[in-house]
Amino acid sequence: MSNPNTATQKDLDTPNDTMLYEVSRDILPIHCPMPGSSLWNSHPRVYIPVEETGSAKCPYCGCEYKLVD
Repeated sequence: MSNPNTATQKDLDTPNDTMLYEVSRDILPIHCPMPGSSLWNSHPRVYIPVEETGSAKCPYCGCEYKLVD
């Protein structure tokens, strides 16, 4: 059953459809799934510590986040 809060929204991105995200410091802290994704059919929100090493992967879906300056 779809979540009634987001099931009718047409402007949401499909969660986890991209496996590599390049992010800049001005949007930190970053979390997965990304903003604008429908959360009802994805994993729980988790913050990605990309600022520590320059890149990090989501422990749930494996999406990689790379810090670009």
